Amino acid sequence: MQILEPQKFASWNEPIEMLYACHSKVKRFCRQLTILPDYLAKNGCNQAVKNDVQQILNYFNQSAPLHHDDEEKDFFPLLVKYVPEAQKDIDELERQHVTLHDNWAKLSEQLQALLNGERENVDMALINNVVSGYDKHIALEEPLFELGKQHLSESELREIGDIMSARRRVQA
Repeated sequence: MQILEPQKFASWNEPIEMLYACHSKVKRFCRQLTILPDYLAKNGCNQAVKNDVQQILNYFNQSAPLHHDDEEKDFFPLLVKYVPEAQKDIDELERQHVTLHDNWAKLSEQLQALLNGERENVDMALINNVVSGYDKHIALEEPLFELGKQHLSESELREIGDIMSARRRVQA
């Protein structure tokens, strides 16, 4: 079921590139989610599906919340110092984070039930809510990443990269 594409490798020395890399994973997992119902109908919940679904659950349960923390606690506050007019978009993105988490919580229940053998399918409407939410979110957010590249200094980027990296060490 996996869709292969070239992997981008970034390091915490380039925190904006890491934010982009997270978005690449989100897009890949969203593509997998959109094909999941048809795949299940044709093939059932085989081991390949279970492996992919577990990866998706791990990412959205662990990495996505950390990514949102990176933005809300580190990137957005620093960016708005240089680009105060970005505050309106930042406020909207932070509202969207709440909705994204809520939509994911509903879908993750079904995905976990699928893994547990308690159901044989996943509600496409829930998948669409998650996928369309992330599509809109990424479209609004990535232009802010570009503003960050233009306005944040190397030392500021290094500092928030260190914080983002430390956030993951605490979670490990």
